[in-house]
Amino acid sequence: MAEKISKSFFWASYADLMTSLFFVMLMLFVVAVVELNKKNVELDKKNVELGEQNTIIEGEKEKLEVQLKKAQEIENATKGLDPVYFEYIGPYKKHKLKIDVSFPIGESDIKKNVPESTKQELYAAGMKIKEFMDSTITMHNGIQYLLIIEGQASKDRYSQNYELSYKRALALKKFWEEGYDKKDPILFSQENCEVLICGSGDGKQSGTGLMRETNERLNQRFLIHILPKPGIIDEITKQ
Repeated sequence: MAEKISKSFFWASYADLMTSLFFVMLMLFVVAVVELNKKNVELDKKNVELGEQNTIIEGEKEKLEVQLKKAQEIENATKGLDPVYFEYIGPYKKHKLKIDVSFPIGESDIKKNVPESTKQELYAAGMKIKEFMDSTITMHNGIQYLLIIEGQASKDRYSQNYELSYKRALALKKFWEEGYDKKDPILFSQENCEVLICGSGDGKQSGTGLMRETNERLNQRFLIHILPKPGIIDEITKQ
Protein backbone atom coordinates (compact mmCIF):
# COMPACT_ATOMS: atom_id res chain seq x y z
CA MET A 1 0.00 0.00 0.00
CA ALA A 2 2.78 2.38 0.92
CA GLU A 3 4.54 1.58 -2.37
CA LYS A 4 1.41 2.52 -4.36
CA ILE A 5 1.10 5.83 -2.49
CA SER A 6 4.77 6.58 -3.14
CA LYS A 7 4.37 5.95 -6.86
CA SER A 8 1.25 8.11 -7.04
CA PHE A 9 3.07 10.93 -5.26
CA PHE A 10 5.99 10.63 -7.69
CA TRP A 11 3.83 10.86 -10.78
CA ALA A 12 1.84 13.75 -9.34
CA SER A 13 5.06 15.63 -8.56
CA TYR A 14 6.43 14.79 -12.00
CA ALA A 15 3.26 16.11 -13.65
CA ASP A 16 3.45 19.30 -11.61
CA LEU A 17 7.11 19.73 -12.61
CA MET A 18 6.35 19.20 -16.29
CA THR A 19 3.45 21.64 -16.06
CA SER A 20 5.70 24.23 -14.39
CA LEU A 21 8.39 23.72 -17.01
CA PHE A 22 5.76 24.04 -19.75
CA PHE A 23 4.59 27.37 -18.34
CA VAL A 24 8.18 28.56 -17.94
CA MET A 25 8.94 27.64 -21.55
CA LEU A 26 5.68 29.24 -22.66
CA MET A 27 6.57 32.47 -20.85
CA LEU A 28 10.08 32.45 -22.33
CA PHE A 29 8.56 31.91 -25.75
CA VAL A 30 6.14 34.81 -25.25
CA VAL A 31 8.95 37.08 -24.03
CA ALA A 32 11.11 36.06 -27.01
CA VAL A 33 8.25 36.77 -29.43
CA VAL A 34 7.61 40.19 -27.84
CA GLU A 35 11.30 41.12 -27.98
CA LEU A 36 11.52 39.89 -31.54
CA ASN A 37 8.51 42.01 -32.49
CA LYS A 38 10.17 45.02 -30.84
CA LYS A 39 13.33 44.40 -32.82
CA ASN A 40 11.30 44.07 -36.02
CA VAL A 41 9.48 47.33 -35.27
CA GLU A 42 12.79 49.10 -34.63
CA LEU A 43 14.25 47.57 -37.80
CA ASP A 44 11.23 48.66 -39.82
CA LYS A 45 11.58 52.16 -38.38
CA LYS A 46 15.26 52.29 -39.32
CA ASN A 47 14.43 51.01 -42.80
CA VAL A 48 11.88 53.79 -43.18
CA GLU A 49 14.45 56.35 -41.99
CA LEU A 50 17.06 54.94 -44.40
CA GLY A 51 14.50 55.09 -47.18
CA GLU A 52 13.77 58.73 -46.39
CA GLN A 53 17.51 59.49 -46.30
CA ASN A 54 18.01 57.73 -49.64
CA THR A 55 15.16 59.78 -51.09
CA ILE A 56 16.81 62.98 -49.84
CA ILE A 57 20.21 61.84 -51.18
CA GLU A 58 18.69 61.01 -54.57
CA GLY A 59 16.99 64.40 -54.62
CA GLU A 60 20.26 66.17 -53.83
CA LYS A 61 22.04 64.05 -56.44
CA GLU A 62 19.50 65.03 -59.09
CA LYS A 63 19.80 68.67 -58.02
CA LEU A 64 23.61 68.54 -58.31
CA GLU A 65 23.36 66.87 -61.70
CA VAL A 66 21.05 69.66 -62.91
CA GLN A 67 23.44 72.28 -61.53
CA LEU A 68 26.44 70.57 -63.13
CA LYS A 69 24.65 70.34 -66.47
CA LYS A 70 23.69 74.01 -66.27
CA ALA A 71 27.22 75.01 -65.28
CA GLN A 72 28.68 73.02 -68.19
CA GLU A 73 26.13 74.53 -70.54
CA ILE A 74 27.05 78.07 -69.47
CA GLU A 75 30.79 77.34 -69.52
CA ASN A 76 30.58 75.78 -72.96
CA ALA A 77 28.70 78.85 -74.15
CA THR A 78 31.73 81.00 -73.35
CA LYS A 79 33.80 78.87 -75.71
CA GLY A 80 31.54 80.04 -78.51
CA LEU A 81 32.93 83.56 -78.67
CA ASP A 82 33.59 84.64 -82.25
CA PRO A 83 36.69 82.65 -83.41
CA VAL A 84 37.63 85.52 -85.69
CA TYR A 85 38.70 87.53 -82.65
CA PHE A 86 39.08 84.95 -79.87
CA GLU A 87 40.90 81.66 -79.34
CA TYR A 88 39.82 79.56 -76.36
CA ILE A 89 42.75 78.10 -74.40
CA GLY A 90 41.23 75.07 -72.63
CA PRO A 91 43.87 74.31 -69.96
CA TYR A 92 43.68 77.91 -68.71
CA LYS A 93 39.94 78.46 -69.39
CA LYS A 94 40.76 81.80 -70.98
CA HIS A 95 40.34 83.42 -74.36
CA LYS A 96 43.31 84.87 -76.17
CA LEU A 97 42.36 88.00 -78.04
CA LYS A 98 43.65 87.22 -81.54
CA ILE A 99 44.58 90.80 -82.34
CA ASP A 100 48.21 91.74 -82.75
CA VAL A 101 48.62 94.82 -80.56
CA SER A 102 52.25 95.88 -80.89
CA PHE A 103 52.69 98.60 -78.32
CA PRO A 104 55.98 100.48 -78.29
CA ILE A 105 58.14 99.56 -75.30
CA GLY A 106 56.75 101.10 -72.13
CA GLU A 107 53.53 102.38 -73.77
CA SER A 108 49.90 101.61 -72.96
CA ASP A 109 47.88 104.35 -74.71
CA ILE A 110 45.64 102.69 -77.31
CA LYS A 111 44.61 105.97 -78.94
CA LYS A 112 48.16 107.15 -79.56
CA ASN A 113 50.09 103.94 -80.06
CA VAL A 114 47.74 101.56 -81.89
CA PRO A 115 47.00 101.74 -85.66
CA GLU A 116 43.47 102.64 -86.75
CA SER A 117 42.80 99.20 -88.22
CA THR A 118 43.78 97.56 -84.93
CA LYS A 119 41.48 99.91 -83.01
CA GLN A 120 38.61 98.81 -85.23
CA GLU A 121 39.38 95.16 -84.48
CA LEU A 122 39.60 95.82 -80.74
CA TYR A 123 36.26 97.60 -80.83
CA ALA A 124 34.65 94.76 -82.84
CA ALA A 125 35.98 92.22 -80.32
CA GLY A 126 34.46 94.21 -77.46
CA MET A 127 31.12 94.26 -79.28
CA LYS A 128 31.26 90.47 -79.65
CA ILE A 129 31.74 90.11 -75.89
CA LYS A 130 28.82 92.49 -75.28
CA GLU A 131 26.58 90.56 -77.68
CA PHE A 132 27.54 87.28 -75.98
CA MET A 133 26.77 88.72 -72.54
CA ASP A 134 23.40 90.12 -73.62
CA SER A 135 22.28 86.90 -75.33
CA THR A 136 23.39 84.67 -72.44
CA ILE A 137 21.75 86.88 -69.83
CA THR A 138 18.52 86.75 -71.86
CA MET A 139 18.74 82.97 -72.15
CA HIS A 140 19.61 82.38 -68.48
CA ASN A 141 17.69 84.86 -66.39
CA GLY A 142 19.71 85.89 -63.34
CA ILE A 143 23.12 84.84 -64.62
CA GLN A 144 25.98 87.04 -63.48
CA TYR A 145 29.48 87.04 -64.92
CA LEU A 146 32.97 88.08 -64.05
CA LEU A 147 34.70 89.58 -67.07
CA ILE A 148 38.45 89.70 -66.48
CA ILE A 149 40.55 91.77 -68.87
CA GLU A 150 44.18 90.75 -68.50
CA GLY A 151 47.02 92.69 -70.05
CA GLN A 152 50.40 91.23 -70.88
CA ALA A 153 53.81 92.61 -71.75
CA SER A 154 56.88 91.32 -73.53
CA LYS A 155 60.20 90.65 -71.86
CA ASP A 156 62.33 93.66 -72.75
CA ARG A 157 64.46 96.38 -71.21
CA TYR A 158 61.46 98.14 -69.64
CA SER A 159 61.64 97.72 -65.85
CA GLN A 160 57.93 98.09 -64.98
CA ASN A 161 56.23 95.59 -67.26
CA TYR A 162 54.00 94.34 -64.45
CA GLU A 163 52.45 97.79 -63.91
CA LEU A 164 52.47 98.40 -67.66
CA SER A 165 50.38 95.30 -68.39
CA TYR A 166 47.73 96.51 -65.94
CA LYS A 167 47.66 99.93 -67.60
CA ARG A 168 47.15 98.28 -70.97
CA ALA A 169 44.19 96.27 -69.70
CA LEU A 170 42.70 99.41 -68.16
CA ALA A 171 43.25 101.28 -71.42
CA LEU A 172 41.28 98.60 -73.30
CA LYS A 173 38.37 98.84 -70.85
CA LYS A 174 38.30 102.63 -71.21
CA PHE A 175 38.58 102.34 -75.00
CA TRP A 176 35.47 100.14 -75.07
CA GLU A 177 33.56 102.40 -72.68
CA GLU A 178 34.33 105.52 -74.74
CA GLY A 179 33.34 103.81 -77.98
CA TYR A 180 35.15 103.80 -81.28
CA ASP A 181 35.66 107.40 -82.37
CA LYS A 182 33.56 108.29 -79.30
CA LYS A 183 30.48 106.59 -80.79
CA ASP A 184 28.44 103.62 -79.53
CA PRO A 185 30.23 102.95 -76.23
CA ILE A 186 30.45 99.33 -75.08
CA LEU A 187 28.98 99.27 -71.60
CA PHE A 188 28.48 96.05 -69.67
CA SER A 189 25.48 95.80 -67.35
CA GLN A 190 26.57 96.43 -63.78
CA GLU A 191 23.78 94.14 -62.56
CA ASN A 192 24.96 91.16 -64.59
CA CYS A 193 28.63 91.72 -65.33
CA GLU A 194 31.46 92.69 -63.02
CA VAL A 195 34.54 93.81 -64.94
CA LEU A 196 37.93 93.19 -63.36
CA ILE A 197 41.24 94.55 -64.62
CA CYS A 198 44.53 92.77 -64.10
CA GLY A 199 48.02 92.62 -65.52
CA SER A 200 50.37 89.62 -65.64
CA GLY A 201 53.41 91.59 -66.79
CA ASP A 202 56.04 89.60 -68.63
CA GLY A 203 55.20 86.44 -66.65
CA LYS A 204 58.01 86.69 -64.12
CA GLN A 205 55.98 87.79 -61.09
CA SER A 206 52.43 86.71 -61.90
CA GLY A 207 52.84 82.95 -62.09
CA THR A 208 51.30 82.88 -65.56
CA GLY A 209 54.56 82.40 -67.40
CA LEU A 210 53.29 79.23 -69.08
CA MET A 211 50.64 81.01 -71.15
CA ARG A 212 53.00 82.98 -73.33
CA GLU A 213 54.27 82.97 -76.91
CA THR A 214 57.87 82.13 -77.85
CA ASN A 215 57.97 85.29 -79.93
CA GLU A 216 58.03 87.95 -77.21
CA ARG A 217 56.54 90.61 -79.47
CA LEU A 218 53.33 88.56 -79.57
CA ASN A 219 53.04 88.75 -75.78
CA GLN A 220 51.93 92.36 -76.03
CA ARG A 221 48.33 91.26 -76.02
CA PHE A 222 45.16 90.80 -74.00
CA LEU A 223 43.59 87.73 -72.41
CA ILE A 224 39.88 87.57 -71.66
CA HIS A 225 38.41 85.41 -68.92
CA ILE A 226 34.61 85.06 -68.69
CA LEU A 227 33.16 82.96 -65.87
CA PRO A 228 29.89 82.75 -63.92
CA LYS A 229 29.99 84.14 -60.42
CA PRO A 230 30.10 81.50 -57.64
CA GLY A 231 26.65 80.59 -56.31
CA ILE A 232 24.76 81.92 -59.33
CA ILE A 233 24.19 78.49 -60.91
CA ASP A 234 22.22 77.33 -57.87
CA GLU A 235 19.93 80.35 -58.04
CA ILE A 236 19.27 79.84 -61.75
CA THR A 237 18.32 76.16 -61.33
CA LYS A 238 15.73 77.14 -58.69
CA GLN A 239 13.79 79.23 -61.20
